Amino acid sequence: METYDGLPFPRTALAIEAVRHARAIESPPIFNHSMRTYLYGRFTGETQGVLPGRDYDDELFFLACVLHDVGLSEPGNGRRSFEIDGADLAANWLVERGLPRDRAEVVWDAVALHLSPAIALRKRPEIALVTAGAGYDIGGDGPPLPAGYAERVHAVLPRLRAAAALHDEILAQALADPRKAPPFSLPGELVRRATGQTWPTWREMAGWGDYDGVS
Repeated sequence: METYDGLPFPRTALAIEAVRHARAIESPPIFNHSMRTYLYGRFTGETQGVLPGRDYDDELFFLACVLHDVGLSEPGNGRRSFEIDGADLAANWLVERGLPRDRAEVVWDAVALHLSPAIALRKRPEIALVTAGAGYDIGGDGPPLPAGYAERVHAVLPRLRAAAALHDEILAQALADPRKAPPFSLPGELVRRATGQTWPTWREMAGWGDYDGVS
């Protein structure tokens, strides 16, 4: 963590181990994005009066941030959408290292819900701020940063075309395994735009003969 001297990352033993783990299995753009997610999520919380150590568990929030995209790594690439695969990998990895299951469950929720802001932003800060930070890092929308802060962060954690890298890695997984891109999900939408496929209609998805005889 000495590489990030001056940035407010937690320095607990588990936080350091999580950084090493994520850096070892993720591509550099995804890893840097995950680290910046913590910084921008923490900043977003501070602008709302939500403070680490007082209003949320800073270590737990950091673990969720740094592991939130491990579903885009080779070890995390399973049979479900990448955020669900990532949540499984992150929570299991943390439990194996002694994190109590109830705390690992918070990380699972944060990772699994980070593409669902309508839900995640209504949850506890350790979950909501992961979604806020990840969105800020990709879209740049949110409360204005202090002068020079983004430049300082990007000097230590270069962007490396993060948005494009995320798009390409999500799409590559989904094209290789359609189960990872269910209709109406973000991966599914990326596949739809890349291939021109159409979504099934409500009528086509309905079962039990509910549309029998309906014109």
